[in-house]
Amino acid sequence: MSQAQPNIASEAFDIAIVGGGLVGASLAYALASQDWRVAMLEAVAPRAASQPSYDDRTLALSDSSCRILAGLGVWPALADSATPICQVIVRELEGPARVVLDPAEHGLEQFGHVVEAREFGAAIMGLLPTLESLQMFQPASVTELEISDSGARLAFDHDGQARTLSARLVVGADGAASFVRKAVGIGAGHHDYDQTAVVCNITPEQAHNGRAFECFTPSGPMAVLPHRGSRCGLVWCLSNDEADDKLAMGDEEFLAAAQARFGNELGAFLKLGRRSSYPLREVRAVADTADRTVVLGNAAHTIHPIGAQGFNLGLRDVAVLAELLADAQRDGTDPGDESLLTAYHDWRAPDQAETMGWSDTLARLYANPGAGARLARSAGLVAHRLFPALRRHTAARAMGYRGRIPRLALGEPLT
Repeated sequence: MSQAQPNIASEAFDIAIVGGGLVGASLAYALASQDWRVAMLEAVAPRAASQPSYDDRTLALSDSSCRILAGLGVWPALADSATPICQVIVRELEGPARVVLDPAEHGLEQFGHVVEAREFGAAIMGLLPTLESLQMFQPASVTELEISDSGARLAFDHDGQARTLSARLVVGADGAASFVRKAVGIGAGHHDYDQTAVVCNITPEQAHNGRAFECFTPSGPMAVLPHRGSRCGLVWCLSNDEADDKLAMGDEEFLAAAQARFGNELGAFLKLGRRSSYPLREVRAVADTADRTVVLGNAAHTIHPIGAQGFNLGLRDVAVLAELLADAQRDGTDPGDESLLTAYHDWRAPDQAETMGWSDTLARLYANPGAGARLARSAGLVAHRLFPALRRHTAARAMGYRGRIPRLALGEPLT
């Protein structure tokens, strides 16, 4: 009979971040310049191949996201692995409409950059251990969360040992099935798109020249994004049955199928990397704050990958919360104070609602085979081709430059 592990004495922190994926790790680093004592609890062991955030997915970072990461000091660790997005081409494969988005229309050299999630993970996880104000617990699984007027108490299993800690603010960055969200009683709406995203790297015959392609097909959108050298990232959204078929294909058969769907704009598809997949569902929290608690990233809003808005939206959550916490520290405010949480919600709610609504509408519109939907899709693309003001509006929204913009996204320091 195994002997129970002792409960190690509780430690006190200002902020506890539950989840060390893309968004949680970014927030931990955002707080590095502040004097808060921060704990980050991540369920997956360091450098584990199973860390779901740091897989083969391609991150299309908007211009504002790149500015946020630059302001945090993360960008230098990413710059060598980032590929600029110099042009975006949007087309409907079974229709005549085609729109070319040029960053010069917005006074920019590029719309943003493409980075592999794996490269981002290597960069951010290499930086976090250098932070004196951060204590990382990996692997750590939270088992209890209790909130009181004065703070929060978290019980968790840390590498086989039962531990507890206290914090004045708890941040749930623990994904779509968030323990924190459920523990504090925040409900969430769910929608299953009955689609799967198949993700891989391909090498086309022709140079991508920094061009990103968003192709709308009857079975779902297909994105081809520029990577370093001649490689491209492929994100192919398919019905679940179709995705199973594509994943079961041999490499040559898969390349031929992807080629037939995408066309010859980049010439022949020559090489294929490892394929992975993930189901496409929307999760929308009914609130993003509760007593001494904030949920952000996928814990608050998991969205369809159409338009590549998921991580960009989460990174804007990070920038706003980090700014409010920087101001709170300067003013001597409790980081879990109700006024700070209200300010966060009021600031983030419009962007979250607009981005989620836009992504969901596009996903449903392009999954609808009806004649009316086809006409609406073609008309929308034609309108974007004809009217520069409409293109600028759409691009500004996609880049995160609408509404109230956080200081980091404007190139300004947090403090």
